[in-house]
Amino acid sequence: MTTETGSADLKPMTPFIKHHADGRPYLSGSKCGACGEVYVGERSTCARCAARGVMETVELSTKGKLYNFTVVHRSFPGVVTPFVSAIVELEGGGSLKGNLIDVEPDPKTLKFDMPVDVVFADAGKADRQGGRYLTYFFKPQNAQVRA
Repeated sequence: MTTETGSADLKPMTPFIKHHADGRPYLSGSKCGACGEVYVGERSTCARCAARGVMETVELSTKGKLYNFTVVHRSFPGVVTPFVSAIVELEGGGSLKGNLIDVEPDPKTLKFDMPVDVVFADAGKADRQGGRYLTYFFKPQNAQVRA
């Protein structure tokens, strides 16, 4: 797994993965100017208060808490199981689904509200033209990223 180094050469897996001018990746979101609700990705209307035309683009936090998870034991052919599929509430707003890495895929080792970091890495697969993609994962805070 390639982490943030060299990530500017990778195509973002989702439209809300952006790059700073120096190449560092970040998550982009929208914040409602009327009620303050924060969403992952671009929005023109707030789902909470229905305000229009007041959404501001914001950089989302790379820190959050584990809100919910499931250990996946069966998946598509070629997908290594088991793995942990998680929903994380980001500090400052927004929630995001992704895979939790660097943990034993066992419910006994996972705790709701445990602090996690968002890390960016090569998705591990190339498209038919050889293009590589940048995605995000969650890892427990203070855990080492596997290279």
